[in-house]
Amino acid sequence: MRWRKLLGYVSVPALLVGLTVASPEAKTPYKEPLNKAKTVDELVAMYDSSECVNCHADIAEEWSKSLHARSIFGTGRTIATILTAYKVGLKNFPYAGVKDVKDVRVEHLMFCAKCHLPQLEEAEDSVAQEIIKLAMDYMEGDEKTSAKAQEKLEKLNINCLICHQRNAIIHKWVEGYPERKAVYGSKSGDHPFEKMPKIKHSSAIKEAIFCGQCHGLGPNLELDEPSQCATAYGYYLWSYVAKGGMKSCQDCHMRESGLGHNIQAYRDKKMQEMAVDFHVNAKPIYWRDGTVLKPLIYAIVEIRNKAGHAIPDG
Repeated sequence: MRWRKLLGYVSVPALLVGLTVASPEAKTPYKEPLNKAKTVDELVAMYDSSECVNCHADIAEEWSKSLHARSIFGTGRTIATILTAYKVGLKNFPYAGVKDVKDVRVEHLMFCAKCHLPQLEEAEDSVAQEIIKLAMDYMEGDEKTSAKAQEKLEKLNINCLICHQRNAIIHKWVEGYPERKAVYGSKSGDHPFEKMPKIKHSSAIKEAIFCGQCHGLGPNLELDEPSQCATAYGYYLWSYVAKGGMKSCQDCHMRESGLGHNIQAYRDKKMQEMAVDFHVNAKPIYWRDGTVLKPLIYAIVEIRNKAGHAIPDG
């Protein structure tokens, strides 16, 4: 065929022009390219927000009490679930290609990390493998090994730079891509910090859609292996806003609760009181069973969900 004859006249260097070489730069939500982190420590350093506490100590203290401050570890249940997903899920999925820790890739953990550690996208597969090893150390190691693994895992979190920079812009074709030398909030202005001297406006940061990036719509259908996990934003849209609800996630979980950046959910007593009406009407009676009188209680229990979504949910 003619194309085969033509190919014979194409030099090897010319063919190589069409080949692409793998780039060390990560797929990133930023305007600027980023080099991928090779270790957990490098990923922590990439999103190190420890200097924010110098000016925002009160907010940092609030945040430190929230699960956002240890999003990949959680209460211990989150990292245990990730380890289960590896052992029971990934290793048994016939087309995942995972038989051992060394086979784990970033994409394998994104059905959890999409919300619990979105910045994992800016890391090499070695970081995903290290997270699984740390999970094993925490769950299966001796007391000292477990404590050391927990300490390292808790450094991976949803911090200032995730919310006020990396994930601050949702509609990037309209508002542009986040910049590493800026922080984002509800207004623009100067920011007295040499590394990030500007505050830029994010139209989403005060809206429920901002939280919906993680506390989502349901199945993550964009992934090769979708998972059904967080559905709070979906419930909020279809069961609350659709019926005339006006409040945002931030209204309830930050402002009206008085918790600020200590964002809590159903485990917190204040949030429980805000979210649920609980009424019990009880009447003691004696029930006669033949010759035996049995003390009983006749009770009517009414529980009404006042929240803008199902409870519990993530």
